[in-house]
Amino acid sequence: MSYVLGVTGGIASGKSTVVKIFREAGFPVVDGDIVARQVVEPGTPGLAALIDVFGGEIITSAGTLNRKKLGNLIFSDAKERQKLNHTLDPYIRDEIDQQINTAKLDSPLVIADIPLLFEGHYERKMDAVAVVYVDQATQMQRLMRRNNLTETEATSRIRSQMSLEEKKQLADFVFDNRGSMEETKHQVIQWLKKQDFD
Repeated sequence: MSYVLGVTGGIASGKSTVVKIFREAGFPVVDGDIVARQVVEPGTPGLAALIDVFGGEIITSAGTLNRKKLGNLIFSDAKERQKLNHTLDPYIRDEIDQQINTAKLDSPLVIADIPLLFEGHYERKMDAVAVVYVDQATQMQRLMRRNNLTETEATSRIRSQMSLEEKKQLADFVFDNRGSMEETKHQVIQWLKKQDFD
């Protein structure tokens, strides 16, 4: 029986670092961000559904999705953003399910890297959920440094997501990423040893 671990966090919490450790340990990763891009590639039903909802002007002359145009449409309008999420959600869910099921055939552990895991209620599909946690001050510092943002810009990005404190309460367990990369790696390796997936 394969075990599916959902991994989530917040912006600049270090989720990618933790996922990379699992990947380097040889476990397959289903990446929610990659899936979201795959379902709107030219010729996909997902892209056709977007054109139905938002019109042909969101398509480039090469037939690909004009992310900038779509971004401008949805960025400042919560209703349009909801419309986008509602349109793509079934395609993203189906693809994530398929990729997880395929990965389960070859591995005792599958990592599902899903940024909006709790928001999208993906936890129901997981055997357990790990949250990559940092406190808000650390999150702010890292985000400002990483994306070259002002404090105001960083605050608004952090506030647009469910807080890490809230996610921490919902998690089955937490990888604390406030320390060094080595300390975080140690936590992941210890967790793997305890589970004994070999």
